[in-house]
Amino acid sequence: MAQPTTAQKTAVPRPLHADLCGRTVVVTGANTGIGLETVKHFARMNPSRLILACRSEDRGRTALQNVKESTGYFAELQLVDFSEFSSVIAFAARLRDDPVDILVANAAVAMLAYELTKDIWEQSLQINHLSTALISFLLLPNLIRAAQEHGTRSRLVIVSSDAHLRATFDQTLRSAPSILKTLSNREYCTPEVMDMRYQHTKLLNVLFARAIAEHLPLATPVVPVAVNPGFCFSELRRHLPPERLAVQKMLDETIGRTSEEGARQLVWAALGPDGKESERALELRGAYVSTAAVGQPGEYVLSEEGNIVQERIWKETIHYLSEISPKVQQIVKQLL
Repeated sequence: MAQPTTAQKTAVPRPLHADLCGRTVVVTGANTGIGLETVKHFARMNPSRLILACRSEDRGRTALQNVKESTGYFAELQLVDFSEFSSVIAFAARLRDDPVDILVANAAVAMLAYELTKDIWEQSLQINHLSTALISFLLLPNLIRAAQEHGTRSRLVIVSSDAHLRATFDQTLRSAPSILKTLSNREYCTPEVMDMRYQHTKLLNVLFARAIAEHLPLATPVVPVAVNPGFCFSELRRHLPPERLAVQKMLDETIGRTSEEGARQLVWAALGPDGKESERALELRGAYVSTAAVGQPGEYVLSEEGNIVQERIWKETIHYLSEISPKVQQIVKQLL
């Protein structure tokens, strides 16, 4: 995981609030850390349906009880494992045509070791980017339906990080036939490369949010946005070695945010800039949000090279996910 940026020193505003009566909210990676705290914030806004999307049933049920005791709200648990494409597809299928007003794609890992999933992708790449993109595509019709039924603009919140500011794609990647396949290749994934894997996946999150915003017709009532929760002490770092954890703990004590403070950023991305249904919501379309404001993503994202890579990643992501689920290609053709 990357070191915090200077934005970390900015005071965290109070959480934004809105009336979510009649709305449906889905939060992935919701059983712990900023995901759980995000759920608690939404629970206090009284949505008709609040879905905790978690990998572990036991931990998910513990989270449900936590939400109930903290807010009095009875949330709903749905199981999904982002390390298995079939699990993501099954999760989306269970929602059928149900409207989804807010999707917070928060599930992520930070790992230094190279490991393949059952789907033969490097684990961090699949969980942080590919499965995040997959659930975004599969639930896009649900987001559009909610917006049309409620006369609103639904939100697709992709949880990134200011860690992306330190990431670029090197010449080896750019000259390869496939950037994503090379990123997943064992020979390419040296210890030095894996040391930057979290940063690269967070860069992919920003690029994907910008790409889907660019490819969505302007009339589509969905606002995709990437958000930086900031450097928070949470279970995200559970896979780091002891020496790295010691550094993280030191930073926690000096500039670290609580998970609740990080969750405020996700809520702002889902409801901002003012928590009202107005044209101002379009300010967040394809934006990078940090500390309750629209910020500027990294220079690489805004560069000519970054724009070229963004479009390549977009096309590759659609290609590989369409092989996993033909529905992805159908949604892309119909809606993007």
